[in-house]
Amino acid sequence: MTDTDQHPLRVAIVGSGPSGFYAAGHLLSQAGRPIEVDVFERLPTPWGLVRGGVAPDHPKIKSVTRMYEKTARKEGFRFFGNVEIGTDVSHDELASWYDAVIYASGTSGDKKSGIAGEDLAGSLSATEFVGWYNAHPDFKDLDPDLSVSRAVVIGNGNVAIDCARMLTLSREELAVTDIADHALDLLVDSSIEEILVLGRRGPEQAAFTNPELLELGELADADVIVDPADLLIPEDLQEDELDATARKNVEILREYAERLPSGKRKRVVLRFLASPVELIGDDRVEQVRVVRNELVRDEAGGLRARPTETEEIIDAGLVLRAIGYTGFAIPGVPFDERKGLIPNDGDGRVLGPDGEVVPGLYTAGWIKRGPSGVIGTNKKCAQDTVNAVLADFEGHESTPKVDTEDVAAVLRNRVPGLVDYAGWELIDAHEKGLGEPQGRPRVKLTLVDEMVRIAAEQEPAAH
Repeated sequence: MTDTDQHPLRVAIVGSGPSGFYAAGHLLSQAGRPIEVDVFERLPTPWGLVRGGVAPDHPKIKSVTRMYEKTARKEGFRFFGNVEIGTDVSHDELASWYDAVIYASGTSGDKKSGIAGEDLAGSLSATEFVGWYNAHPDFKDLDPDLSVSRAVVIGNGNVAIDCARMLTLSREELAVTDIADHALDLLVDSSIEEILVLGRRGPEQAAFTNPELLELGELADADVIVDPADLLIPEDLQEDELDATARKNVEILREYAERLPSGKRKRVVLRFLASPVELIGDDRVEQVRVVRNELVRDEAGGLRARPTETEEIIDAGLVLRAIGYTGFAIPGVPFDERKGLIPNDGDGRVLGPDGEVVPGLYTAGWIKRGPSGVIGTNKKCAQDTVNAVLADFEGHESTPKVDTEDVAAVLRNRVPGLVDYAGWELIDAHEKGLGEPQGRPRVKLTLVDEMVRIAAEQEPAAH
């Protein structure tokens, strides 16, 4: 049988974020055998965190979608949006329809700190807050109370900085972005004057990237405040080796510590070695009890934070928790509840409860390795997974299980609101059309029903 006579290798990818599209792109760029890729997405819209997680004032980062659009135009690509695996389609069905299934579903759940008062009104996860200002349909009704004077952000990574920065931006800075309409007025009219960012460990362990940290110092409407004492680290408690990012972060923080406040309307205060231990209030958050930490070396020589007996009470009416993400289990797919990830061999092959590889089942992106790195980090991760798929199917003839058009017919019959890629392009054009008169890249829709209606306004082009 020649290459042209081969049945295509048929792969389903669950999740249309960066890792899903990088995996699709790598599969469809292979020469030597035909490959077909179907991408499934719970929402009617693709791009995952590029659409729903990247801050509105970072349009350059979002331009990566141009690369994904090229993938979507490749022969053999299909998109099935508004389809939830585990609800609309079972994993067993996917496994019966495709030679391989790659789960690139991300880690959209937020981690909880477990402290008292965490469930009070005014205590939110960064997942909720970021989704709210990014027009994610799941969080459109969040309506956070921004009539308070101080917000506390828990965490020392880029998401924490994004949350802090978004609470400082002016109407002029936000009005030219694709921020959710429902968030624009609420943010610019907010009463918040101080945003306190708490890091459990020291400045050397902060997980900020350099550009994000530098951006804080350029805010038009907020001074950035760092206590010089927070940067004094005893020699025996300094990291043995700092990578280039951490070294630069410490330099940036030292420069901030030397600045005198310029009297801007708001303040972003970066605190280290401080952990919240209780949120206090009757019906909603009114105060945060914070403990001072100290760095100690563990038995392996690593540095960890240990609480001291020094505590303080901080008045705050809004608390945003940015301490990490976790994945969700999908029925029929192995899942490590403790890690919140799909167990795998490191190359993307999914492992069953017995630790053995599950044939034909793979994973990529954050649900594979955990929520770390930047968008581009997912490229190699996805390529490694695809390389595992290709290696496993090298020399194996693909046996057609269900005709590709039969799959589409089943989905259209089962999911009346199915959105294919042509439907997404109609949504995309509609949003851009709404934004153009306002000088904005787009005005995002938040209602799934409205997206589905627009996607169905004309006969979808074959893709």
